[in-house]
Parts: sequence; structure tokens; C-alpha cells
Amino acid sequence: MVFSSLLFLFYFLPLTLVAYFLSPLKWRNLVLLAVSLLFYGWGEPIYITIMLLSIAIDYSHGLLVEKHRDDDKKARRIVAQSIVFNLLLLGFFKYYDFFALNLNGLFGISLPILNIPLPIGISFFTFQTMSYTVDVYRKDAPAQRNLVNFGAFVTMFPQLIAGPIVKYKTVANELNHRDHTAQDFAQGASRFVVGLSKKVLLANNIGALWDSTLLASQAGDLTVIGGWLGLMAFAFQIYFDFSGYSDMAIGLGQMMGFRFDENFNHPYTAISVSDFWRRWHMSLTSWFREYVYIPLGGNRGGLGKSLRNLFIVWLCTGFWHGASWNFLLWGLYFALWLSAEKYWLSSLLNRAPTPLRHVYTLFVVLIGWGLFAIEDMTQVATYLATCFGSGTFASPANWYDLQSYGLTLLVLIVAATPVGKTMYARLPAKVYTFTTPVLMVLGLVVSTAFLVSSSYNPFLYFRF
Repeated sequence: MVFSSLLFLFYFLPLTLVAYFLSPLKWRNLVLLAVSLLFYGWGEPIYITIMLLSIAIDYSHGLLVEKHRDDDKKARRIVAQSIVFNLLLLGFFKYYDFFALNLNGLFGISLPILNIPLPIGISFFTFQTMSYTVDVYRKDAPAQRNLVNFGAFVTMFPQLIAGPIVKYKTVANELNHRDHTAQDFAQGASRFVVGLSKKVLLANNIGALWDSTLLASQAGDLTVIGGWLGLMAFAFQIYFDFSGYSDMAIGLGQMMGFRFDENFNHPYTAISVSDFWRRWHMSLTSWFREYVYIPLGGNRGGLGKSLRNLFIVWLCTGFWHGASWNFLLWGLYFALWLSAEKYWLSSLLNRAPTPLRHVYTLFVVLIGWGLFAIEDMTQVATYLATCFGSGTFASPANWYDLQSYGLTLLVLIVAATPVGKTMYARLPAKVYTFTTPVLMVLGLVVSTAFLVSSSYNPFLYFRF
């Protein structure tokens, strides 16, 4: 079940909200846990057992860490056990076949290929539960003694499938007590509709252009103009798809009294690759910095160790996204650029005009999206080679696409900047108060009409 579906919008969500707000305060976490398990198990009920096992393991380990906090060595062992369990869980379901295929090819052995379906959202909820025991060990948050409250944290349906990744310490207090106000509900509902509109009206529309570009590449008909147009289409699709989902998650959380961290901050306005990754999928970047990069030593210990730590983090970031060589290459690609900016390019970038820095950043990011989007290494090499001039420069189909998608691309460019939000916030208070609910209703109606009339509604981050 996805947020941008009629089933969720007109059945699951209204019934959930009714059950949640009609329940006494002390029962609301139990309601949240129950509906979250229903939400997760809707498509693959067998994987609820994995979720329950993860809850039991990390809940018990959190209590053990707090119990043995005076014995640092023992507490560390308990944290390590929790981390190993979560990594084994993630590794088996997400990476076993990848390693088996590569080991079979490399050594001529015959490890079985299991073809086990990937549990939806496993990359997100395993990272959340791993952070819990670490937060308890660091005394950033107390151990959660209420199993229902902890289960609600792990399974919370607004961000269960695709984040943002919520650290336990950021919601620990709200799990025990949170306020529910009409203002928060209204703001959360508005944020949800904004995210829904971004996903359905923007991401889905431009996603069709990327799909047709990919078909042209596979058929050998890709041109230089078509290649770059396709990369732009994918860049906008994944941004409005994922940031739209994050907006919906943050909005749903606020409707229920939770404050989730922001996940995007207009990344395509960045003026360096480093700046881009401070703005894109911020909850994942923050998680790796706090739980991997800094524990490894961060930028302490000299240039060599700093580079080592940065490359480890980005190889992990790439592999986190998928069990495929293209994701590892994508992580290595950005590790190289970030290292170059950190140690060699910073002074040059600081002297460059801001528009040139924007162009440079978008150029690097677009090539990165090519590595990210195409899993077949031969195909991605052919695609990028075409973008750099190995094929025909343009075709009549490219000019048709530019005419068909020109206005859409212009809207996407503006929507990817803070211009619209800034101008809207400057409206007189009376106008703002009147137009906001009107626009929210309009966004919901138009998005619903698109969902009814179209069967094209992919969600890119489901595979992670």
C-alpha cells in the first residue's frame, strides 16, 4: 500500500484517523502499532514476523544496555549484538543473492540463488532500530520500557516504508507524551497534500519521459540531447517522488503529534556537491555521519584516515541503496567528488561565480543519477557515452519531447526552488488564510483525478 493510492487516501487513512482520535490517549500508541502492522502486512503479511522479531531483539537489547551501562565493555558487547543482528537481517534479505551470484561467477561454485522478495522498507527500519541501542548506550535517550511504545516507534506507518529515517532520540519524548492540536492537524494535512501533489502531479508526469528515454537507449536510438533530457527527467522524478513521500510522511506524523526531521532542502539549488548532500535525503546523510563517519574517527587523524572514513561511508551509502554494482560505483563516484571538494577544489569553488557553481553541481549530480538509475553496467556506460557525444546529436523525437514536456520542465524547475514558497508566504494574512484550504482541496481533487485516470504511479524508493 502506498500513500498515493485511492485505497490509502479514502479507506485506510480516514479509518485510521477515526480509530486513533476516538481512542483514549493511553491507547493511541497501541492503535498506531496495530494499524502500522496492518499497513506493512497488506502486501506481504509473512514479513510482519521479521518486523516483530526486530522489535523484540532491539527492545530487549536496549533494556540490557541500560542495565549494564556501568560495565562499559559488557554494554558495548550488547550494542554490538544488536547491530550484528540488524545487519545480518538486512544482509540476508537484501544482499545474499548479490554475493552468491558474484561468488559463483568468480570461483565457479554453486551457491543457491534464493530469489527472496525484498521486505519493503527493510533498509529504513533496520537503520532506525540500530540507532536505538546506540542512543541508549550514549545516554542520548533512556531505554523504552513499554514494548507497545517501542513497537510503535519501529513500525510507525507514516515513515515506515521510505523514511525519513527517524532516530529514536528525536521521538523518545513524543512516544511517551505528545500533544494533539487542531493547528498541528491542519498543518500536517496541508503538508500531506503538498507531498501528494508533488508525487502525483509532478513526479509521475515527468517519469514518463524518463521511461521513454530508457527505452530509446535500450533500442539504440538514444541521442546526445535525448540522453541529457532523460537525465533531467529522472533527476526531477526521483526528487519530487521521494521528497513528496517525505512531505506526506512528515505531514502524517504531525497530524498524530510527532515531529519528524526534514529530509530535503531544495537540493537542486546547491552550489557544490557537498552542499547538495547537505540538502538531499538529509536523514540518511545525518545517520551515516552520526553512526558511522564520526565513530570511525571522522576527519581526525590526518588526511589518509579522513579519506578512508569518507570512502567507507559512501561505499556503504551506495550499497545501502541496492545490491548492485552500479550503486557501489555511484557511492564511489560521489566519494571522489566530495574528497576533491573537501581537500583540493574548495578554494577554487569559493572564487567561482555562483551561477557557475550551480552548473558544475548539476552536471556532477546528473551524471551521478545516470549511474544510480541504470543497474546494467554495460547499458549505463553506453548511455553516458552517448551523452558525451558518441551518438547522434538530436532527432525529431527530441524536439517533440521538448515541445511536449517544455512547460512541465519549466514548472519543475521553479518548483525545485524556494521561490514559490517564499512568494506564497509573503501574501497578506487574510489572503493566505483563505487560499491555503482552497489550494489543499484543489490539490487533493486534482491528484485524485490523476490517480483515477492513470495506471502509472511508480514509487522509486520502494526497492530500498
